[in-house]
Amino acid sequence: MKSFINYPSDSDFSIHNIPFGVCVFNKEFIACATRIGDIVIDLATLFDLGYFENIKGFEENVFEGYTINEFIELGKPITNKVREKIQELLLEDSLLSKDERALEECFYNLDEIQMMMPLHIPNYTDFYSSIQHATNVGMMFRDPANALLPNWKHLPVGYHGRASSIVLSGIDITRPCGQIKPADSDKPIFSASKQLDFELEMAFVVNKNTDLGERISIAETEDAIFGMMIFNDWSARDIQSWEYVPLGPFLGKNFGSSISPWIVTLEALQPFKTESPKQEPEVLDYLKFEGNKNYDINLQVYLKPENSEENLISESNYKFMYWNMCQQLAHHTVNGCNVEVGDVYASGTISGEDEKSYGSMLELTWRGTKPLQLKNGIERKFIEDGDTITMKAWSEKDGIRVGFGEVSGKILPAI
Repeated sequence: MKSFINYPSDSDFSIHNIPFGVCVFNKEFIACATRIGDIVIDLATLFDLGYFENIKGFEENVFEGYTINEFIELGKPITNKVREKIQELLLEDSLLSKDERALEECFYNLDEIQMMMPLHIPNYTDFYSSIQHATNVGMMFRDPANALLPNWKHLPVGYHGRASSIVLSGIDITRPCGQIKPADSDKPIFSASKQLDFELEMAFVVNKNTDLGERISIAETEDAIFGMMIFNDWSARDIQSWEYVPLGPFLGKNFGSSISPWIVTLEALQPFKTESPKQEPEVLDYLKFEGNKNYDINLQVYLKPENSEENLISESNYKFMYWNMCQQLAHHTVNGCNVEVGDVYASGTISGEDEKSYGSMLELTWRGTKPLQLKNGIERKFIEDGDTITMKAWSEKDGIRVGFGEVSGKILPAI
């Protein structure tokens, strides 16, 4: 496929992608959008011009909404046809390529738009599904010989997080305060976090509502997952380590999480499906799946101190996940937990076996004992005020590239 829109070969937003997001256009109006190269397309106006009129079930202009929730709730029989229609319209010599009115009214350069939060997120769950990350954490905080807890290889461990504190890429994060127990004290103190961290994650969003008591089987999960985004689960390690026993993460996590603005569909990622790691012992029947369910998605993390250079500090891959998206969603609903359109499910920190592929400062510096050496002689054990963390993700195979752009956030001093 070749588009009439020119873009560089390394663009995340090729004709093979067609992601969905929400933008402010010309500082005047908000609408759902897609992107190819550095061109953003107003889908609401494109709908009004009649370009989707032959798609059955797509008679209402849901692209006028301030989120993509109404669109994704239509379900894949419709949303896939809409995506394919957009792809067709962007090809060389298409009807759209010759429509001067549509090109003028619907096509914008990046500097003419502002990205918005693409979703209304009713609920958020964070999983713990990278075996290397879980092993590293277990070695640091518990018995190295028994790093994984007994349940870890039997189910996708997760917890319910705070949807209200998920923010869009580019929004600053304020350093959190809470209770910390210094190693040399038998009592906790109140303090700003001294061990602020990122977690390199991917997340998926569901496109349907289910009733309380209803399950989504492993065979039905891909129809219920609309797409994915990059996810930074900011973490205060010192607050977390004091509070998480016996009930798990709370203030150490819920002060902020960041997502990338473009939602990439599962359909765009189909060429990059890959085998999952072998799961031993054998999982229970409701978690068994057929075919390839992991995705080969390259991941990078950059740290930029204030007034200094950017540093590449981690390179990982989503294919390392021990528990895949389908298993996560099937397990989440096997007890009858209902889901809602727009719910977000994060993968948990994604770490590989190589030290350079670890997905958190906790692991990269081994709890601060091996500081990172950055450019200009700068050293980091954890994230300092003024630091900006940027994550990037993309897949590439056989000349096809589909990417997610980036998610970025700067740390501000505690209040």
